[in-house]
Amino acid sequence: MLHFKAITPHDKEYADVFALREEILRKPLGLSLHDEDLGNEVNEHILVAEENDIIVACLILTPRSDQMAQLRQMAVAGNMQGKNIGRRLVNYAEQFALEKGYQQIILHARMVAKGFYDKLGYRQEGGVFTEVNIPHVEMVKDIA
Repeated sequence: MLHFKAITPHDKEYADVFALREEILRKPLGLSLHDEDLGNEVNEHILVAEENDIIVACLILTPRSDQMAQLRQMAVAGNMQGKNIGRRLVNYAEQFALEKGYQQIILHARMVAKGFYDKLGYRQEGGVFTEVNIPHVEMVKDIA
């Protein structure tokens, strides 16, 4: 049974979130989260999908203003991809954001993930740019 919740960097699950982000988002690019300053994550919303006490997906909502949050660092475990877990986690994040008073979510989608966010109602704003050495686009969704 899939379970969604928010955690903090002080929770025991954070090590598993770190490992998942490292494996899915950084290692394939030859990068490491160990080289990044993650100190601000205490001020962000770390949301996870858990199955049988195992973290299978995660994302971070970073406050950008009173009305806007940025969805970032979304990762789904390789063996769990294609099972609608990512879609369900984004839906949970949107509900969570609404409850926190946000009206809009922005994100920087890797080009390979753009179609995923298109299907969830996000719209592209602007052109392609490079982030972590790969092409991205900014996408936005009004949730209120």
